[in-house]
Amino acid sequence: MGEDSDESFAKRLREAERRSGRVKEDEKASKSEKDEQSLPALALRAGTEMISALVVGVAVGWGLDRWFHTRAIFLIIFALMGGSAGVLNVWRLVKPPEQ
Repeated sequence: MGEDSDESFAKRLREAERRSGRVKEDEKASKSEKDEQSLPALALRAGTEMISALVVGVAVGWGLDRWFHTRAIFLIIFALMGGSAGVLNVWRLVKPPEQ
């Protein structure tokens, strides 16, 4: 009884995991699905990295210009630095990991 019930339990557990999606039947199919799902996520993250770095740079530059009562010198400098930081962040995001 013990051995049959263990096998039955293991079989039912595998079937339940397969139905719930926790275990994929075909690993190649699941890898390609993961790659397809990760491409839009990667593009969204890259865009967010670029925009957020630029917004932070512009906000800091604008704040410094208002604080020091200057024209737009800090705004220009920090906008360029924010854009550069965004490009660097996206570069780090898409480059292959070193091994």
